[in-house]
Amino acid sequence: MIKQNQKLINNAIVLLDAVVMVFSFLLTWYIRIHSGIMNIEGGLLSFRAYLIPVIIMIPVYILLYNFKRLYNTERTVFISNEIVNIITANVLGILVFTGLLFLTKQIDYSRAVLIIFFFVCTIFTSIERIIIRTFMRRARKKGLNVKYTVFVGYSEGTDKFFKLIKENKHWGYNVLGIFDDSNTKLEGMAYLGNLSELDEYLSENRDVDEIIITLEMREYDKIKNIIAICEKLGVRAQIIPGYYKYLPAKPYVEEIGGMPLINMRYIPLDNILNRFIKRSIDIIGSLIAIIIFSPIMLIVAVLVKTTSKGPLIFKQERVGLNRKPFTMYKFRSMRVQDPNEEKKDWTVKNDPRKTKIGTFIRKTSIDELPQFFNVLKGDMSLIGPRPERPYYVEKFKDEIPKYMVKHQVRPGITGWAQVNGWRGDTSIEKRIECDIYYIENWSLTLDIKIIFLTFFNGFINSNAY
Repeated sequence: MIKQNQKLINNAIVLLDAVVMVFSFLLTWYIRIHSGIMNIEGGLLSFRAYLIPVIIMIPVYILLYNFKRLYNTERTVFISNEIVNIITANVLGILVFTGLLFLTKQIDYSRAVLIIFFFVCTIFTSIERIIIRTFMRRARKKGLNVKYTVFVGYSEGTDKFFKLIKENKHWGYNVLGIFDDSNTKLEGMAYLGNLSELDEYLSENRDVDEIIITLEMREYDKIKNIIAICEKLGVRAQIIPGYYKYLPAKPYVEEIGGMPLINMRYIPLDNILNRFIKRSIDIIGSLIAIIIFSPIMLIVAVLVKTTSKGPLIFKQERVGLNRKPFTMYKFRSMRVQDPNEEKKDWTVKNDPRKTKIGTFIRKTSIDELPQFFNVLKGDMSLIGPRPERPYYVEKFKDEIPKYMVKHQVRPGITGWAQVNGWRGDTSIEKRIECDIYYIENWSLTLDIKIIFLTFFNGFINSNAY
C-alpha cells in the first residue's frame, strides 16, 4: 500500500517543485524589472529570453534534487537536513545554469536575475517542503500514509525501536505485531506466532510493507531464511543488528572487495571533497582575518610589550590532527613561567599569573588572534575542537571515554563546545560530548552557525579567564 501512495506523493512533489521554480522566476522578474527596487539598465533581454532557459533548467534542478535525496522516503530525516540539501542543490543548479549560459554565449543574461532567482527559489522551495512535511506528519498521526510493519525476533533492539515508533507517531509506522520463537509478549504489540508462521502470514497479508529483523545474535542463522521469504513475496526487510548497543557512534557501511565493512564512526571530514572545501575556507578565511584584525593585533602587540616583561607571542605545544604535536601561538597574557609549570598548570578564575592587559585580552579572546597563522600553516582550522596540552591529553585519555576521538579532525580556534558555553574551567566531559557531535555532524552549515554564534556570544564569555 505504502509503495503506491508514496509514488503518487513523490510525483506530486516533483510537480510542485517545478511549479515553485516557475513561480520563483516570475517573482524574480517582478523584483528585477517592475518593483522599482533595482535600476533597469539598457539592453535588457525580453521576458521570453529569460523564461526559456529557466524552463530548460527545471529538469536539471529535478535531477539535482533527486541526487541530494530530496525525493527519498526517509520519514525520520530532520527538516534542517532537507533545507541544507535544498541549498546545496540550488547552489549546484545555479553553477550549472551559469555554465550553460557561458557555453551558449548568452552573455547578456542578467547576473542579478540569477542571484535573485537562487535566493527566491531556495526560500520558496524550503517553505514548500516545510508545508508538505507538516501536512504529511499530521496525516500520519491520523493513520494516513502509514507503513505497515512487522517485527521478527525479540531483543533489546525491539523494545528500543518500538518505543521510538510510539514516541514519534509522525513517522507513520503501524506495527502489526511480532513473530518470535520465544513467545515474548510486548505491551502494545500483538504476538503473531513463531518464525515458521511468517511465510504464511506474509502470503495472506499483502498490505505488509516491511519487516524489521531484531533477532538476538545467537539466532542469526535464521536470517537467511527470513530474507528469502521476504524477497519471494516482495516485502522489504530491514535489520537492527544485535550488536548495535556496542557501537560508540553513528556507524556506516562501506564495501571493500564485495564485502560490507562497518565503520564504527561516521566522520564527514574523512571525505576528500569535504576536507578540500574546509581547508580552502580555512586558508581564505585566515588570510582575510589576518588582514582585518591586523590593526588590533598591532595595538595589542604594543600593549603586551610595554606592560610586562617577556616575549610578545606565547608559544605552547598542543596536540592536533592524528595526535601530532604542534606549536600554538597566542598573545602572551601571563607572566613568564617555568616551562615545567606551564605544561601542567590549569588556568582558573582570578588567576594570579595574568598580566593587566592579559585579563582583558583573555576575556575578549583577543589573545587567540595569532592562531589565524596556525590555521594558515595547516596546524589548525577556523572551526574545530580546541587543542589541549600533551600533559592533559595523556591524563584525560584514561579518565574520559572517547577523549581521543577529537584528534580525528584539525583543532579549531573556536568550536561547538565553546559557543555552547563549555570553555575555560568547565566540564571536560561536556566539551568532549560537543566535540564528538561536531565531528560526526560536520557540515558547512554547522561551521557557519558556529562562526555566527562566536561573533554574537563567543568572544566575550563568562568562562573565558
